[in-house]
Amino acid sequence: MQPPTPSELRDTLGANLRELAKSTASISALCRDLGINRTQFNRYLSGESFPRPDVLFRICKYFNVDARIILEPLSEIGSGARTVLGHPEIADFLAAGVSQLPEQIFPSGFYQFARRSFLDETMFIQGLVYVYRKDDATFIRGFEAKEAMVQQGLPADPKTREFRGILLAQEGGIAGLVSRRNSLTTSFNFLAQIPSFQNNYWVGYTVRTVRENMNGSRVARLVYEYLGSDGAKIRAAARNSGFCCADDLIPFQRTQLRIDEPFT
Repeated sequence: MQPPTPSELRDTLGANLRELAKSTASISALCRDLGINRTQFNRYLSGESFPRPDVLFRICKYFNVDARIILEPLSEIGSGARTVLGHPEIADFLAAGVSQLPEQIFPSGFYQFARRSFLDETMFIQGLVYVYRKDDATFIRGFEAKEAMVQQGLPADPKTREFRGILLAQEGGIAGLVSRRNSLTTSFNFLAQIPSFQNNYWVGYTVRTVRENMNGSRVARLVYEYLGSDGAKIRAAARNSGFCCADDLIPFQRTQLRIDEPFT
C-alpha cells in the first residue's frame, strides 16, 4: 500500500474540516474560537495548505477528534465528534459525561451486583458485570440470569442473555444505559459510592423500560461491589449468579437494599 501524498493528506483534512464546520454557527466564529486567521483556515478547507502541529492539536481538541482526520474520512473514523454522544446536537449535554469518568471514580474490572427481582418481588438477583475502557469511554458488559430469561419465555443462550451499556459521570454519581442485543430491553442505572471499609461499594437504583401496566415492578434498588481482578471473588460471584432469597444476601447488601422499605 502506497503512503498518501502530501496533496492527498491536505485534501482529506480539508474535506473533514468542511464536514466538521457544518456543526458550527459560522466559519468566522469557529476561527475566533480556534484563534486561527480566517484566510489561513480557508486554505485548510480548500486543501491548499496544512496546519502546523500546534494548530492541528487545537482543531482536534475543539472537535473532539484525533489526528486521523488527516488520514481517513470522518465516516470511517467512527470516534470523537462522529459518535452519537458526540454529535453536535447533544455533545455539550452528554459527551462530557462519557469522557469524564476516570478510574479513580469508577475503576475498571469485575463487579458483583444485587437487586430485587422485577418479576418476583419475594426474590432477588445477584450477578456479575465487567467494566472496561475503550476509545476514551467506559463500558459495561454482563449476562442476564438464565432463570430470568426462562420466566420471560426468552431463549437462555449466551448471545441472547448478553447485555452491554455505556457509563457516564454525573454530579454525585454514575449513570448507565444498558441494553440487550438489538435493544430488546433497556434499563437506566444510577450508582453513588458509599463509605465502606475498602470504599468498594456503590448503591443506587435501576429502572427498566416497560409499560406501566406490565406485571412486576419497574424500579429496584441496586448494590455494586467492586471485585477488581480477584479471581477467587470473581469465581464465587459467578457461581452465586441468579435468583436468591433475602437470606442468601450478605448483611451489607440487605442493609443497602433496605429490603423491608418500598422504593420512593
